[in-house]
Amino acid sequence: MSNSNLLAYAEQTVDYGVMGILVIMSIVTLWLFIERMMFYRSVRLDDYDNRDNLELDLTDNISIISAIGSNAPYVGLLGTVLGIMLTFYTMGDAGAVDAKKIMVGLALALKATAMGLIVAIPSIIFYTISLRKIEKILTKYDIKNG
Repeated sequence: MSNSNLLAYAEQTVDYGVMGILVIMSIVTLWLFIERMMFYRSVRLDDYDNRDNLELDLTDNISIISAIGSNAPYVGLLGTVLGIMLTFYTMGDAGAVDAKKIMVGLALALKATAMGLIVAIPSIIFYTISLRKIEKILTKYDIKNG
């Protein structure tokens, strides 16, 4: 396998691997957020005789949204680091410096960081919205039950 074929294979592996993980993370976050919003709309305070049980039900799966939001940039950064390492490895292995190949390799590597941020920002927004909904429901429960 030639150096250019090896680089293309390695870039595809990093690209599809990291991007695939980030796409899965974004799908899980969106799914959990939609599920939580549907649950919050259906909560009936009369069904709960204990505030702690209500709080447990309200906060179910919220930590997953938070974990995805806080770790997505790191997954993207991992893809960037791997992409840059592959670019420098192939440059060193070839023994020649081609500015075009370097810039293309670095641009593809930075794409992973951008995707990580694209996943993280909405995840943190979803997490914050969910926390606010939880606070409002718990406050309504406290007002109702003194």
